[in-house]
Amino acid sequence: MVQQLQANGVHTKETPLKDVRFINSNTQAVGLDEVRNGHLIPVFVKDNEQIISHQQLIDTTYEVADDIFGNLDAPALRVSHPVKGRIPTARDKKVGDLEPHEKTVYYERMAFLIDIPNITETVNGQQLSLTVGGVRALNQENLYSFKGIEKFKIFIGFKVSVCTNLCISTDGYSDVIRVSSPDELSVKIRELFSSYSMENDLKFYQNMQDYSLSEQQFANMIGRAKMYPFLSKADREKVPSLQLGEYHFNTVVKEYYKDNHFGKNDDGSIDLWRLYNLFTSANKGSYIDTFLERGVNAFSFTQNIGNALENKTSNWFMN
Repeated sequence: MVQQLQANGVHTKETPLKDVRFINSNTQAVGLDEVRNGHLIPVFVKDNEQIISHQQLIDTTYEVADDIFGNLDAPALRVSHPVKGRIPTARDKKVGDLEPHEKTVYYERMAFLIDIPNITETVNGQQLSLTVGGVRALNQENLYSFKGIEKFKIFIGFKVSVCTNLCISTDGYSDVIRVSSPDELSVKIRELFSSYSMENDLKFYQNMQDYSLSEQQFANMIGRAKMYPFLSKADREKVPSLQLGEYHFNTVVKEYYKDNHFGKNDDGSIDLWRLYNLFTSANKGSYIDTFLERGVNAFSFTQNIGNALENKTSNWFMN
């Protein structure tokens, strides 16, 4: 597997750092070489068995995507929540005196994407490219036990080139893959990638442009979205699910006025394609461990609004 990545130019000493800001909040870009050669691999405490590492997740996803689609870009990685340490011989040193080789680190949370540049489409003048990737959040694992089933989140969807917004539907997302080996992980990833119908999602993105919210409907939606977390459980079950929070909707409102690509029209209206991109752009402020779920929810939420507009039915968020 590693040899295949090397043959495709993904893992060489000259691999550049790709700072692709598909998520921003509390994250930093790292290179694949750094992850492969410089990061520790955590273990399950009870038996000292190693986890399926960030590197293995990326390698496995790349191998499957390369087999199905070919012509892949190098992975772009973003990480957060570092777990720092030091080698035993540096145990008595002050922090400021530590040499680089005496420091150890791995990151609790990691997200990555791999672009497939030969599969593209244009929606409303913006280029979309097919993209695959995943998330590993070790805060959702019990590492203080024996080695067992591990959890992974994998996606396939489209990235909007102008802003790196990720468009991920329920059909292109697997939450959560549970496996105990890289081979099992490969099978699950292949099932997701092979079953994904990009034509359905692209048709939906194109159709989004045919439906718009007026300024009043947009304002109602924002107000209702901020009311949603305070509804009773019974009342929340009667309306479309919403996982974006107040911080996200404050960003949506700001960009409704300021975004040159996806902001409002002169009359205050906004079509659903642009509204959806305001949602996915605001979602970049989510933490890694909730990023994909919220992105998929933004798709479903927009879909519910579109259905209400198409069928001229009531929708609590716009009333």
